[in-house]
Amino acid sequence: MPNIKSAIKRVKVTEKKTAANKMKKSEIRTTVKKAKASIGSADSASLVKDVQITLDQAAAKGYIHKNAAARKKSRIAKAVNAANA
Repeated sequence: MPNIKSAIKRVKVTEKKTAANKMKKSEIRTTVKKAKASIGSADSASLVKDVQITLDQAAAKGYIHKNAAARKKSRIAKAVNAANA
C-alpha cells in the first residue's frame, strides 16, 4: 500500500475505473452473445441493431478499440445475412 497521498488516490481511482471497465466489457459480451444466439429468429434484426449501437458507443468511450468494434459488427452482420439468404 502506498504511503504518499497522491499514490493512494491513484490506487483508489484505478480500482474504480477497473471495476467500471469490467462491467462495461461484460455488458458488451452479453449483448454480442444474445445477438449471435438470435441469428435466424424473428427478432434478430433489432438485436443486431442494439449490438451495433453498443459496440459503437464502447469504441467511442474507449472500452474497446474501434477496429475491434468494426470487426465484431461485420462478423455479426455477415452471419445474419448468411442466415437470411
